[in-house]
Amino acid sequence: MEIILINSALIASVLVGGIFVSLLGKSENDQIIKLMLAFSGGFLLSIAFIHFIPELYENGDFNVGLYILIGFLIQLVLEFFSGGIEHGHVHIHKGEKLPVTLLIALSIHSLLEGIPLGSQLMDVEIVTSHHHEGDSSLLFGILFHRLPVAIALMTLLTASKVSKRKAWALLSFFAVTTPIGVFIGYNTTSIFVAGSFDIILAIVVGMFLHISTTIIFETSENHKFNFLKLLTILFGCALAFLIH
Repeated sequence: MEIILINSALIASVLVGGIFVSLLGKSENDQIIKLMLAFSGGFLLSIAFIHFIPELYENGDFNVGLYILIGFLIQLVLEFFSGGIEHGHVHIHKGEKLPVTLLIALSIHSLLEGIPLGSQLMDVEIVTSHHHEGDSSLLFGILFHRLPVAIALMTLLTASKVSKRKAWALLSFFAVTTPIGVFIGYNTTSIFVAGSFDIILAIVVGMFLHISTTIIFETSENHKFNFLKLLTILFGCALAFLIH
């Protein structure tokens, strides 16, 4: 039942983003994307430092930093193909065809972040001999980030050479990528050996670090933070501190 509820929430977060684009104009979308990304950037950065990195170093018997770096570099490569849509870049001219590589890269990112979430739904203590306290933090971090990314993706789809029906079909495909990752993690937990779960989580944390730092640095305009965006980032950081 829990996995059904979580996957439903993951899918709903993307579909709500599509509805936002349908109801609001492009200028409103841009503002919503910037503020939501600022919030999610602060939240993702905070859960990485407050929850996951300390737990990984405490519980892991391998080079945690190496796998975090690998995740950081994987995200760097993915964004080469996605055009940076993970942190709100919406660059496409009216009628221009949406690059297939963008959707593929974005889907790979979503699939990977769902795997540790699915693993956490199983009895992690049996597999890794410990339990991660940041379970809800990972779920909320993914949810908070998927919504603005869905808005950005639907904005691109609306501006590209696709019909409304196809745009919703592609958005729906993106919506199920993280649940597929959850399904994979949930059903393959039994094959993990000690430390394997931590490796996957460390890679995802590295991806979060790349996304969050990029969002925060790109949130500045003319090298000055907009006060509302700064407050939004701080609110995301504060919320991450309170959630366990």
